[in-house]
Amino acid sequence: MFEIETRNLTKKFGRLIAVNDLNLQIPKGTIFGFLGPNGSGKSTTVKMLTGLLTPTAGDALITGTSILKSPLEVKKRIGVLPEDLALFDALTIWEHLMLSGPVYGLTKRETEKRAAELLNYLDLASTRNTYVEQASHGMRKKCSLAMALLHNPAVLFLDEPFEGIDPVASRNIKDLLLHMASKGVTIFLTSHILEVVERLVTDFAIIVAGEIVCRQTVAETLRSGESLEELFFKHVVRGDVEDLEWIG
Repeated sequence: MFEIETRNLTKKFGRLIAVNDLNLQIPKGTIFGFLGPNGSGKSTTVKMLTGLLTPTAGDALITGTSILKSPLEVKKRIGVLPEDLALFDALTIWEHLMLSGPVYGLTKRETEKRAAELLNYLDLASTRNTYVEQASHGMRKKCSLAMALLHNPAVLFLDEPFEGIDPVASRNIKDLLLHMASKGVTIFLTSHILEVVERLVTDFAIIVAGEIVCRQTVAETLRSGESLEELFFKHVVRGDVEDLEWIG
């Protein structure tokens, strides 16, 4: 059984096909990179897999459970760092975690223990009483990540986890994800930072205009003699700088 499996997963917005017949099978303990340019369907896919968008067609299984038939059960098993972070300006970082724990059935004592450990690891302990509206983008990103991790999910979805994060925090997060994967947690992440992805993920897919154009392992990429960046740009159309004749 795969931890994440999509079956002809499709999302349309009117005439726009944002995701078209997506079929993925991701084993347990995999750090999977889902790559593509802006507007390719990455975030739409994540939103469908995490219950924020209803598919137009198809289905997906998370730890063997259908996102359509048992959405609440799926949400209990996953952690999500969403694209928009989904935080409340009038709450502190600490208050966000205190609200999250009971939602997943954690006691107040266990919530406080886990929250303190996470904030210490993510270098948020000294700013735990900062209101989100006063927090930097990096602080908000780490707060949202801590909320996603608090209940020890079986599957973790991360939409651009390294965007706006300083190098120290980025290293801590990478170490944490590698540790989680070694314990059997399955991680599905999107990122535009290809160098980080290449050093972190085991498998990846490139999506362009809602369709998978490449699916392979990092080991296969390295054996081919190409970097992930070279492979990525082979499949993604870029503009030609020579067209800007008026510059210079």
